[in-house]
Amino acid sequence: ALENGYRDIPYHNRIHATDVLHAVWYLTTQPVPGLPNLPTQNGIHSDSVNSITPGITGFLVSKMSSVLEEGYGSLSGLIPALELMALYVAAAMHDYDHPGRTNAFLVATSAPQALLYNDRSVLENHHAAAAWNLFMSQPEFNFLVNLEHVEFKRFRFLVIEAILATDLKKHFDFLTEFNAKVGDDGVSGIDWTNENDRMLVCEMCIKLADVNGPLKCKDLHLQWTEGIVNEFYEQGDEEATLGLPISPFMDRSAPQLAKLQESFITHIVGPLCSSYDSAALMPGRWVDPTDGELDPDTGKEEQDTEEEDTADEEASTELHETKKMHRRKVFCQITQHILENHEMWKRVIAAEASEETKEAKPKCLGNPSDPITAIREEEEEQVSKEEEEEEE
Repeated sequence: ALENGYRDIPYHNRIHATDVLHAVWYLTTQPVPGLPNLPTQNGIHSDSVNSITPGITGFLVSKMSSVLEEGYGSLSGLIPALELMALYVAAAMHDYDHPGRTNAFLVATSAPQALLYNDRSVLENHHAAAAWNLFMSQPEFNFLVNLEHVEFKRFRFLVIEAILATDLKKHFDFLTEFNAKVGDDGVSGIDWTNENDRMLVCEMCIKLADVNGPLKCKDLHLQWTEGIVNEFYEQGDEEATLGLPISPFMDRSAPQLAKLQESFITHIVGPLCSSYDSAALMPGRWVDPTDGELDPDTGKEEQDTEEEDTADEEASTELHETKKMHRRKVFCQITQHILENHEMWKRVIAAEASEETKEAKPKCLGNPSDPITAIREEEEEQVSKEEEEEEE
């Protein structure tokens, strides 16, 4: 029933909902280097705010995950089951009955949803309300019937908050709050026994999952890019028909695909991914440094340590080990993808600018070549080779 409520539109459809659900599952179950183990007291995790005690069975750890390896953890081992399930349900609901138009368009056209929600987080409020109306419409849809009243209220609250967090108008407010919580000293300030901190992490998780297109490998990234630009063009067509100004990047007669994606990565996805990674929440694996990658001061530190007495040697060695651990690198596949995709779009923009310059020259004869698109692998590689030759 929930799946059928997603419209057949280019981007915000049931496949997108499934993709976001999968991304949330990935971010919460895969091994995260250095993430702390489950904070417990006498084997039971309790909440520092409301003194909620989920109990020993109150946590879910994926059987498909290898997070039990030493030096790794997972969010599913730090977030109680009720909260984790709320996050998954929010991901499935988060774009329910999406009309394929932006909040700004609904407000500008005085759409019924905009009037109902007073122009504030129009789509997000509609997704949550419509999905919950479906959930409560028939007894067989309510799989939470056995929850206690307090637990049900908490679950519903968490789902709604997670869905509302996907409103990009509030994006920078979330980043500011999260960055202040994490800090810039390399030590996370997240208190896993605090339900508000856990909720903030879950909100950041679904936000990252919602815009995960640039975090995918190139081919998948381009497929999702095609979907969003087609949906944008449909809105631009309707704006033109209504006599409204065509929104940026939505004019199919003047495509700016590369600039759209480069800007999206630079201003939205990149900072979000960076903040999430700074909190040491990104799945990945430790990478042991090679001899050439060790700090050049390492040898000197070891030599000085040998000259000290035994007590000072032990203290110095411990400090040295701490510094060494701090220097350990982490490889993350999805951050590697966003770096590669970002560079790809910047190369395409540079190539397009170069092509426009050539076309502007009066000596340019013949028909201009087709506009460069990132979908053509061979063109992108050629551009890259030309740039490398210019640098040499």
